[in-house]
Amino acid sequence: MVIPPPVRPPRVVKFLKPYVLKMHFTNKYVNAQVIHAPTATVASAASSQEKALRTSMESTQDVAAAAKIGKILGERLLLKEIPAVSVFLKREQKYHGKVKAVIDSLRDAGVKLL
Repeated sequence: MVIPPPVRPPRVVKFLKPYVLKMHFTNKYVNAQVIHAPTATVASAASSQEKALRTSMESTQDVAAAAKIGKILGERLLLKEIPAVSVFLKREQKYHGKVKAVIDSLRDAGVKLL
């Protein structure tokens, strides 16, 4: 006799979708993207390389730019109805400086971090 797996309510399944935040910092730019892990597709992204953002920023590489990228990414995630993401930090990335600015501004925008 085979026992079927339990059926979860759709709102819980939708909330537990594995979206992962990945950040990349260069000497000139700040990039952040949220990836849907099972399908390996980019759900949303924001970068200081975008023409519309470059004109409104004083610098594209400092902590203030990282905070602005996090805020914009949070707004884009909420427009796509993605309520929560998990954070993936590389080995050399610590919760400090630009990384902290992106994560805190994402949290302030209303996105939950898992």
